[in-house]
Parts: sequence; structure tokens; C-alpha cells
Amino acid sequence: METWHMTAHGRVQGVGYRAGCAQAAIALGVRGWVRNRADGTVEVMASGTIQQLEALRNWMQAGPPAAHVARVDVEPGQGKFEDFDLRPTL
Repeated sequence: METWHMTAHGRVQGVGYRAGCAQAAIALGVRGWVRNRADGTVEVMASGTIQQLEALRNWMQAGPPAAHVARVDVEPGQGKFEDFDLRPTL
């Protein structure tokens, strides 16, 4: 298991991105959380296999139909999670 901290940039708020990301993560069996940030990005902390995390990153790069994702930054993350949660905006 690995943990990745990912940040999506672009038009990713107000378009169903956070909820869609949570649905994708749950479907992939990824654990962690997603939240909107005050700077307009969406932040994800995700734990899973490399294949699961790559699949989630691919979903994040595409996003839902109304999103326009400029980029997804990925860096090592930390934490242990029981499930995947939607967190409040920070």
C-alpha cells in the first residue's frame, strides 16, 4: 500500500469533481479523503496499490464532464484510513 497526496488544478470546483472523485475512489477500493481548498483546487489523500492510485489519478486528470483539469500534482502522502471521506473545504 502507498499513500499519495494529489492536488487537482483548473475548473474543479462547482462541477461535481469532489463527489465524482469520491465515487471513483470508492469504486477502485481506495481509502482516504477529498476536499475543496479555498484556493480553488481539490485536494486528495489516497491510499491503495499503485494500480489503484494510478487509476484514481487518471480519473482526476479527466474529471467529470463539466470540469477542466489543468494538471494534477502528485507527491508522497501519509496517513492510515478506514474508508474514503468527503471533507469540508479548507
